[in-house]
Amino acid sequence: MLTDESSPIDKLLHASTDVPSSEFGIEMAEKYDRFYTSIGFHPEVIDELPEDWEEQLERLYNKAFPTGKLVAVGEIGLDYHYEGYNKERQIMLFERQVQFALEKNLPIIVHCRDATQDCMEILRRYKPKGVMHCFSGSAETALEVVKLGMYVGFTGSLAFKNNKKGRAVLDALPLDRILFETDCPYMAPPPYRGKRSESFMIEEVAKIAAEIKELDPQKMIDITNENASRLFVIE
Repeated sequence: MLTDESSPIDKLLHASTDVPSSEFGIEMAEKYDRFYTSIGFHPEVIDELPEDWEEQLERLYNKAFPTGKLVAVGEIGLDYHYEGYNKERQIMLFERQVQFALEKNLPIIVHCRDATQDCMEILRRYKPKGVMHCFSGSAETALEVVKLGMYVGFTGSLAFKNNKKGRAVLDALPLDRILFETDCPYMAPPPYRGKRSESFMIEEVAKIAAEIKELDPQKMIDITNENASRLFVIE
C-alpha cells in the first residue's frame, strides 16, 4: 500500500465511517508518507453509535492531530435510502459533526443519499468547507453546493453509459470545484465493472470528464489533484 515510489497513485485519502475505520486511517497515516485520513461517523452506523461518540471523536482527533495527516471529518451526512432510518438522530449526528469540523477548521466529506433537502439545509446554515462525495443530485443542487464554497465529487459511475444526469452535472460545474474519487468497493467504472473499485481506475473517470470539458485527460487529472490538495490542505 503506497510503499512503491513508482506507484501511479500520488496520495491517498482514507474516508472513515466509525471508530475502527478511523483508528485504521490514523495507523496507516502514521505508517505511510502519502496516506492521509479523516475521522467521523457515517449515517449508516447510527444504530451502533457509541453513547460516548462525541468523546470518541475528540479522542480520535487528539490521536490523529500530531501526525499532521488528519485532513477531514467524514464520511458524515444523511442517508434515508433504507426503511427504518432514524431521521432525527441522523440529523443530530450530522449537525454536531459539522459543528465539530468547524471548531477544528477541517473540511467535511458529505454522504447524502435520498436526503437532499435536509442535507442542504444544514450546509446552508453552517457553510462548512468540504465535498459532496459520490454526488447523485441535480445540476441545480450541485451549483448551489459550489456557491456555498464546497466541491463536488465524482466516482466511477460517471463512466456508466446511462449516467446522463451525472455527465450533465459535471458539464455545469466550474473546473476548480470538481473532484474524482474511488468510493471503494462498488463504483468501478467500465471496463472494470464487477471488480473491486481501485484508485488507479480514476483514470477512466478522468477520460469521460475530459471529453465533457474538452480537455486532455491528464490535464483533467492535474486539475482535480490541485483541487483536492487545496481543499484538504495537502502539499
